[in-house]
Amino acid sequence: MQTQNRVVDALLTAEAYPEDTGKIELIQTHISFVFLTKEFVYKVKKAVNFGFLDFSTLQKRQFFCQKELDLNRRLCPEIYLKVVPINKSNTIKIEGDGETIEYALKMKRLPQEAIMTRLLSKNKVGSKVIDELAKIIAMFHQNAQSSGAINEFGSLKIIKVNWDENFTQTEKYKNQTIPGAEYELLEEKVNKFVKSNKALFEDRVKRGKIRDCHGDLHSGNIFITDKICIFDAIEFNDRFRYSDVASDVAFLAMDLDFQQRSDLADYLVERYIAYSKDQELTKVLPFYKCYRAYVRGKVISFKLDDPSVSNKEKAGAAKEAQAYFKLAAEYAKKM
Repeated sequence: MQTQNRVVDALLTAEAYPEDTGKIELIQTHISFVFLTKEFVYKVKKAVNFGFLDFSTLQKRQFFCQKELDLNRRLCPEIYLKVVPINKSNTIKIEGDGETIEYALKMKRLPQEAIMTRLLSKNKVGSKVIDELAKIIAMFHQNAQSSGAINEFGSLKIIKVNWDENFTQTEKYKNQTIPGAEYELLEEKVNKFVKSNKALFEDRVKRGKIRDCHGDLHSGNIFITDKICIFDAIEFNDRFRYSDVASDVAFLAMDLDFQQRSDLADYLVERYIAYSKDQELTKVLPFYKCYRAYVRGKVISFKLDDPSVSNKEKAGAAKEAQAYFKLAAEYAKKM
C-alpha cells in the first residue's frame, strides 16, 4: 500500500499525465481510486483482498484491469479505451519511463449529470429511453457467452448457496435494518419458492437463459447522452456475473421500483420480453427482484460495521437498508 500511496499522490498532480488534465478529482470506493481529469477517467484498483475479490498483487491488478476493459467493451466500446502502465523513474508518470509499479484503466469521461439515476430524479427519463435500454439489454443477453460451466450458476444448488449466504450474512442485522418477522417471512418464502420450482429453474437452464451477464445493472451504471452506455460490469468475480438473464433485468426493474418509478420498471420488462421473446421471464422475475433488493439491503447494512463510516452516514445507511429489505419482502409476498 506504501507504493500505492505514492502513486495516488503523484496522480493528483498534472505532471503525471500524458495530456492536459484540467482540475483533477479523486473519488474513492472500497476497491478503487478513480481519478477524474478534463477528458478522461483513470481507475486504479486498490491492493486489497476481500476473499470474493483479490487485487493484492500487481499482476492480479493488471489482469483485472484488462478483464474489466474486455467485459465493458461489450456494451461501451467507445468509453473503455485501454489499460495503461504507471511507471517510475525520477518521477511517477502514466506511460512514462522506468519500472511499471501500477496499472490503470483509462476511460473517456462522460458528464455526471448524464447518469440515469440523476436524470430519474429530475423526471427526465421517458418511455423512449426505456424502450432503447430494453433493446440494448436483450441484444446483449442474446450475444452473451453461455457454456456448461456458466449453466451451473443457474442450478438450484448455486441459487440456494447464494440465498443461504444472504441469510447467514444478515442474521446479525435482525431488528436493526431488517425486522425479525420480515427476515423469517423472506427465508420461508424464498425456500418454499426454490423447493417448489425445481422444474422452472431447470427449464431456464435448458433454454439457454444462464449467461455471462452484466452483474451490476442499475441506473447508477448507465449514462444517457445521445447514446446509452451501460458501464461498470463486474469483473472481479465471475460468480456475481454468471446468472439467469432475468436477474440482470430484475436488478434494473427493482432499482426503478425503489425510485418510485414502477411504471418505468413495468415498461422495461414488457419491452425486454418483446425484444427477447422470453415470456417465461415473468415467472422468475419477482424471485430475482427479491434477491436483488435483499442483496442491496445486505451490502448497505455492512456499513454499520465499518469504523470509517460516520454515525450520521450509518443512520442514513440503516434507513436505506430498511427500505430495501421492505421492498424485498413485498416481492416475496408475490412469489
